Parts: sequence; structure tokens; C-alpha cells
Amino acid sequence: MTSTSTDASPYRLTETHISRLTLLFGIITAIPVAHFYAWRWGLGVLIGAILAWLNFRWLRQGLDALTNAATAQADQKKVRVPLATYVKAALRYGLIGLAVYVIFEYLNVPLLSMVVGLCALGAATMVVSVHGIFRSPE
Repeated sequence: MTSTSTDASPYRLTETHISRLTLLFGIITAIPVAHFYAWRWGLGVLIGAILAWLNFRWLRQGLDALTNAATAQADQKKVRVPLATYVKAALRYGLIGLAVYVIFEYLNVPLLSMVVGLCALGAATMVVSVHGIFRSPE
């Protein structure tokens, strides 16, 4: 079964919704946390959500690069993926870990608040998935 641009459009739309909802959930959660609890906690939630959003975007770019390389070389026996694609995928987690460490050490933002912010991606994914189930034409 071949993939066409019309087949990919619902998936691209789902990815866009997840991406936007991740940031929206981070902002919606960070504001009351900063107001009612502590501004550093609110900042941590927002930073975590932004890091989750970046991670999702980088993951999508990496998978797009792998898909494009495989599609372009569909007639070849051995598909060659650029080394930079693998390096970016591996460094993605290292970069996020380094950012969390620097923010935790120098801005004194609680680590737990950033972890809560990282959960915005999971929440967004669940909301979009449940929405997709209920809107399914089947």
C-alpha cells in the first residue's frame, strides 16, 4: 500500500493539533500555578511544556527525514539514511536534559514543575486521540 499526500494529511493535521495543544495546556496550567502557588513553579511548568513541544517537533522532523530517505530510495535494496538524522535523534534527548539541568541549576526552577510541564505532551496526545475516536466516520 502506497502513501499519498491525501493519506498523510489527516496525520499531519493530528500532529499539528498535538503540537498546538501541548503549548496551550502548558500555558493554561502555568498561569494559575504561578498565580496561586509560586511563580517559579509556574515558570517550570511552562518551560517543561515548551521542552515537550520542542521534543515533539524534533521527533517529527527526524521521522520525516527517515520517511523521505526511505521513499526516495524505494527501489534500492539497502536504504541509506543520512548520518545527521541519527545524530539529531540521539542529541535531542541530550539537549533537553542539558536545558533542564541549566534551568534547574541557574534559575532555581523546581525540577518537578518541569516534569509536570513535560506531561503536557501526553495530555495533548490523549485529548487529540479521544477526539479522533469520537469523530471517526466509522
